[in-house]
Formats: sequence, C-alpha cells, structure tokens
Amino acid sequence: MEPMVHLTLAEGGSDQDRLDQLTRLLRDELRQLDSADVRPEAAHPAPPGARGVDATTVSTLAVALMGSGGLTAVVTAVRAWLDRGHVAPRTIRVEVGGDVLELSGATSAEQDRLVSLFLGRHEREAPSWTAGAQP
Repeated sequence: MEPMVHLTLAEGGSDQDRLDQLTRLLRDELRQLDSADVRPEAAHPAPPGARGVDATTVSTLAVALMGSGGLTAVVTAVRAWLDRGHVAPRTIRVEVGGDVLELSGATSAEQDRLVSLFLGRHEREAPSWTAGAQP
C-alpha cells in the first residue's frame, strides 16, 4: 500500500468559503503531479447537535503517493504554492504516518532544513534543497 499524506491548509482570517477556494486551488495544482492521487479528505461524522461545516474538514486533502519521489514532488509543489503571492499568512500541515511537517512563514533556509529532515525520514534519498545545506 502506498503512503498516504494528509495536507491541512490554514490562512489567517479566512472563513470556510475562502479555505474551500484555497484548498481547491492547491488540489488542482497537486493533481498535475504524476506521482500523487489527490482527493478531499473524507469528513468525519459531525457530533450530535453540531451545526455547519468544520473548516478543517473543508481545508484537508488526502494524497496517495504513487512511486518513488512522490513525497518530494508533493512537498516541492506545496512549498512553491505557499511561496506565491498572498497577503494573509498561510500554513500547510503535511502529515505522513503521524509525522508532521508544518510549512509556514519560516525563512527559506529554515524550511529547507526542515523539509530535508522530514523527507529523509520518509524517502530513501531526500534531495539537498540548497547547495551546502546541512540537515
């Protein structure tokens, strides 16, 4: 069975509609990868008496990795998506088998180091994100 990655998107000050829109944009971008099958995360049943939709449910994607290098491709695409222009602070939580990497407003060097460590735990050969970077 291929590994499953769970991506949870957050944006400061966003409502459920905005999170849904952002999640769809990220999902559409990730679907262009050959090494990943991307779907909205299955919603958990709401507790009795709950009203409305949980924003976390709206903003979570399940990504099935196919073949080697899938996790690297997904994390690279997520970082590129996060780096593109936006005003409100965004965070994407990447979870694989209970191990979590949170990508947000850290400097590129800090994120390079964290990503290399994370990928090193989940892929046989994690890429070196920057020349001379030490995990």
